[in-house]
Amino acid sequence: MTSKQPQPLAPRVVRQLRRTRSVYAAGIALWGIGATLEVWQRPGSHQMWVFLLFLTVFTGLLVVTSWWLWRHQDALRVVRREARVAGARR
Repeated sequence: MTSKQPQPLAPRVVRQLRRTRSVYAAGIALWGIGATLEVWQRPGSHQMWVFLLFLTVFTGLLVVTSWWLWRHQDALRVVRREARVAGARR
């Protein structure tokens, strides 16, 4: 039977996910501004729907990345604690 506990991620992977999360947040801000301007100027246009599609995609990516980091947060704490204990023994 497999464990319900997620496998710990490498610290390098966590750093990369955090950087990626900030890129997704910037994408949401830019696509949100673009969608707002497009809705204001030309509501119902093709470009407006493209802006909203990209806004939805970036929001989904941010949610998935944040959820993934949150899910692995406990496993990462255990790895850090074990590394501190192992470092103190040396």
